[in-house]
Amino acid sequence: MAENDRDALAEKAGMMAEDYERRCTGCAQSVVAGLLDALGIADTDEGVFKAASGLADGIGLTGDGSCGALTGGCMVFGRLFGRERKDHGDMMKPMRSYLMCKELHSDFVERYGSCRCYDIQEKLMGRTYNMYDPEQLQEAFKTGMIDHCSKVVGNAAKKAAEIILCERDKDD
Repeated sequence: MAENDRDALAEKAGMMAEDYERRCTGCAQSVVAGLLDALGIADTDEGVFKAASGLADGIGLTGDGSCGALTGGCMVFGRLFGRERKDHGDMMKPMRSYLMCKELHSDFVERYGSCRCYDIQEKLMGRTYNMYDPEQLQEAFKTGMIDHCSKVVGNAAKKAAEIILCERDKDD
């Protein structure tokens, strides 16, 4: 695929994911949806999309885990390049997806200093928020959390798309 086409698809994935996050929230699902839709990837039983539903805000809205945008991108890597059940005993089979996840993780650490949701919130918004506390949730929205998280989601989807498209080119 030509570099201009790759760049345009990656940009589209980022924009779609960012829009999904603004309208629907759920960082992991927003990245998954942006990648699947922009790259034309079938998820006929919605398994990957549904599996991402509990991963928002550092897993279960706790903030104390990897950013859902990172985990959503890694889920799509696994969907496309991961080890199949029949190969479960072959520990080298998932190496390709491991390396892709490592690249996306490294991008997060470079951009935000961490991949942990709370750390990213502190960097971008100056503090963390408890999404289960109605007052803190309202405060988070008032201080622009949706804008900040949408940008993180868009960046993650764009980078994940770049990684996916580069891997696809290796197969051609």
